Amino acid sequence: MTEHGHSQQEVAARINAPPGRGVLRDVVYGGVDGSVTTFAIVAGVAGAGLSPFIIVALGLANVLADGFSMAAGNYSGTKAELDNIRRIRAIEARHIEQHPDGERREVREILLQKGLSGPVLDDATDAITANHDNWIDLMIEGEYGLGSVDPHPLKAAMATFLAFLVAGMVPLLPFLFSMDRAFAVSTWMTMGVFFAIGALKSRWSLSPWWRSGVETFLIGGAAALIAYLVGSLFHP
Repeated sequence: MTEHGHSQQEVAARINAPPGRGVLRDVVYGGVDGSVTTFAIVAGVAGAGLSPFIIVALGLANVLADGFSMAAGNYSGTKAELDNIRRIRAIEARHIEQHPDGERREVREILLQKGLSGPVLDDATDAITANHDNWIDLMIEGEYGLGSVDPHPLKAAMATFLAFLVAGMVPLLPFLFSMDRAFAVSTWMTMGVFFAIGALKSRWSLSPWWRSGVETFLIGGAAALIAYLVGSLFHP
């Protein structure tokens, strides 16, 4: 867990510029999917007994096309999330203008649920509703359960694409370099990537690194096994 200072200056700087959810979800999502989908192609084509050239061609097509598709989808989804937050802010601004007393009661109820009461509750309600932006921010969080930090669509898309590209190239490397027993090497390298992604993910969770690694390893391994078995059905 990252340590941080608690001086007045450090606290003010940190609270006034929260980092938001970051790109961890996007990196894990892109990395796991890049490994799974590319190795699924490798396993499926290898199971069907086709040539390494076809494996490389289809694998590269997947890394570039599917990686871009995932990034575009993540961009669109994150942008839709951002647009929804802006829409809700506009609704709350209109409600404050048209029904200030009712919106004030909502602020009071939110603060009451946070443990405030008595004169402190009254003073806090007055202080928050005296500032239009702070009023809306509290409603966004308390009424809709949305974060106060806007997501970044382009940053999310780039993180997904780069993670997909890096992880997705791993299963292809043995075939690109014409290694002996390329499929076996690709299998072990891909399983290593699955475990590494899971172990790295544990840095931001309470789960032990080995448990998180094994979990991701099993998920990716199951997908790879399914692809190989399907491909083997078409082996001549």
